[in-house]
Amino acid sequence: MADDTLQRFSVSLPAELLEELDRRVTGQGYASRSELIRDLIRERLVAEKWAARRSTVFGTLTLSYDHHQRGLADRLTQLQHNRHVNVLCSTHVHVDHDHCLEVILLRGRPDEIEKLAIRIGGLKGVRFSRLTRASTLDA
Repeated sequence: MADDTLQRFSVSLPAELLEELDRRVTGQGYASRSELIRDLIRERLVAEKWAARRSTVFGTLTLSYDHHQRGLADRLTQLQHNRHVNVLCSTHVHVDHDHCLEVILLRGRPDEIEKLAIRIGGLKGVRFSRLTRASTLDA
């Protein structure tokens, strides 16, 4: 279990790098440099957990597709049911007469989630597909 006590440490940076950090703090709406640095560290930890390929991770697969594409809805359902990835839930929105937006929440091993994302993204009629990687963090 993580200790919630904050620890202070100092970091030396070249002036240009500090200026870039401050631009990101302001541009991304962070309250402080510390908040941005904590998020950057968490992003790195998530990336390392995915790269290790050993543990269960989470992801969201966001899709935009043409719902008039013959057989696409059935194929999407079939792929979600026949994989070793746990589909936790999905949200489906009718964007307009021709297009749907779907977000699928996934849990599984990194390679299984990535294979499913690639297969779904490559289906005829899928216009956009993006996998966002997430995981639990011990730190």
